[in-house]
Amino acid sequence: MGLPHERHLRPRLWLALACGLPVLALAMGGMAAPGLLHGINPGLLAWVQLALTTPIFFWAGAPLNRRWWHSIRERDPNMFTMTVTGTGAAYVYSVAATLAGESFPAALLTAHGPPLYFEAVAFITTVVLLGQILEQRAHARTGEALEALLRLAPPLAHRVAADGHEEDIALANIRPGDLLRVRPGEHVPVDGRVASGASEIDESMLTGEPLPVPRQAGDPVRAGTLNTTGSLVLTTERVGADTILAHIIRLVTAAQESEAPIARLADRVTAWFIPAVLGLALATAAAWLAFGPAPSVPLALLNGVAVLIIACPCALGLATPVSIVTGIGRGARAGILVQDAAALEHLADTTVLLLDKTGTLTTGRPRVAAVLPSAPDLDPEDLLRLAAAAEAPSEHPLARALVAAAAERGLALPAAEDFRAEPGVGVAAVVSGRQVAVVRATGPVPTLPPAAARATLVDVRVDGARAGCIALADELKPSAAPAVRALRALGWRVELITGDRAEAAAPVAAALNLDAWHAGISPAGKLDLVRARRARGDRVTFVGDGLNDAPALAAADVGIAMGDGTDVALRSAGVVLLRGDLAGLVRAVRLSRGTLRNIRQNLFWAFAYNFAGLPLAAGALYPWTGWLLHPMVASVAMSLSSITVVANALRLRHLQID
Repeated sequence: MGLPHERHLRPRLWLALACGLPVLALAMGGMAAPGLLHGINPGLLAWVQLALTTPIFFWAGAPLNRRWWHSIRERDPNMFTMTVTGTGAAYVYSVAATLAGESFPAALLTAHGPPLYFEAVAFITTVVLLGQILEQRAHARTGEALEALLRLAPPLAHRVAADGHEEDIALANIRPGDLLRVRPGEHVPVDGRVASGASEIDESMLTGEPLPVPRQAGDPVRAGTLNTTGSLVLTTERVGADTILAHIIRLVTAAQESEAPIARLADRVTAWFIPAVLGLALATAAAWLAFGPAPSVPLALLNGVAVLIIACPCALGLATPVSIVTGIGRGARAGILVQDAAALEHLADTTVLLLDKTGTLTTGRPRVAAVLPSAPDLDPEDLLRLAAAAEAPSEHPLARALVAAAAERGLALPAAEDFRAEPGVGVAAVVSGRQVAVVRATGPVPTLPPAAARATLVDVRVDGARAGCIALADELKPSAAPAVRALRALGWRVELITGDRAEAAAPVAAALNLDAWHAGISPAGKLDLVRARRARGDRVTFVGDGLNDAPALAAADVGIAMGDGTDVALRSAGVVLLRGDLAGLVRAVRLSRGTLRNIRQNLFWAFAYNFAGLPLAAGALYPWTGWLLHPMVASVAMSLSSITVVANALRLRHLQID
């Protein structure tokens, strides 16, 4: 049984805040500022607190109360069982004290009448509502990720009739065998095969690789990919739910739904703490009925309720969410956006790290790594100048890399005339009266420097003869090597996983001294690898930035996306490194471990107060001393436990993670 949607919980939270803050002021104002409430009738203050707390408990807390009843009916104790049992006991007791406080035993009265616990009811209910809203926001990213995936397929396609006439038709009406026109700049609507035309297709949403791939007659194309340069006519093969894009959507959905909910430390302890407290409360009431002095019935009820009140999980309820919220804030200041609180728990005990290559370890943007002239009358700068001038009118990623390299070297580019681009082949133009062509490299591969070992090569032809070649490489990010060393020092096994070819993956793995590498892996393959690692007992963190990484990000124990990645990757991940810097992962691990350590400290203090106070509340010292735990002492103990937990959690604001 789940809670209502966040939009239904928000009004309840606002009411809890609006009514709860005055209750806290009335209950604690005299402690914070003695004399603040002097002269006000205590009975009037009690009635005001009752009036403000009642809508909090019955309306704002209604979803929590329903979860409490469900846990009782199904005999499945959880944090809602303890929370509502404690707040319910505090509310019922406080109502009784307000209505009939004068009939309470004298030993339980103060100068202002019986103590009240309305502020505990208001405070705990508000904090639990806030925590549930934050958790629901994390789960809402699943739907947003799927919507972003669906938007990649265009709603309309250009169908080509037998007579050559074109018409726009809804994607739902396309059938296998239909001929479709895909113009430059449009997304491919279906899975199919090129019937005519040639172009270069940006498949980064599937492979994660930034360079478009040539496609001509007979080559396959996939739905959601981007046609960059030429016009294509496709023969439709798969549509709708049968496309690769739809398959990725199903993978993301299945991964999100199959992920186990976070098992917080407080929940694990609560499984045995709740029955123990309820049993102690019943045993206390029974013992006072059987052996207690007169009046035995009210004393039995009051001491039984005292056990529930002092066990009321105010500090226990705060132990995890306050640390999580503070840790999230600390991470945000360091460029670490935590989108799912579960990530902070799981990241601390990761054993295997799977890293995507492009955009994660590498920049994802090709740069000129080497210029190698073969003509004796050309030096490297002349070769680069001619190639960049010929490519200047093009928007291809390799063209932009050549132009950028020329600009970095301060080379003035002559104007290109008679520019021609042939998709999948290259470009040609007249530069300074010479015929210059920049095409994909063929023939013997020259000896490359180590920095260009994983580079893409293009040939530069001048007046029909090969004048040299230029190597363009996707460079490693400067932070990659030190970050990998730091992560391995933490005891992690670090593996590379990429859709790129083995020739590109192997040098990266060698340069970073990785434990293993996997090349040519599809989105489904990445997901299978994550599941295989988890099946053998590893705690898996996956880092990626592309749509093709979304299923693996969702299925991993912790999915981490780079801040400059795709929207789908950002929504599928539990943590986003806003600076797109792998060094942020090292900071995130330190944040995770610090936050988890803080939560454990909070739980210790929360239970320390409970275990110290429970025997006293039950009247364990009464046979020897005649002393009962005064309700006011219980109230102070509850307040101190909450103050201790909050103060300890706030230390996370200054946690050293750099």
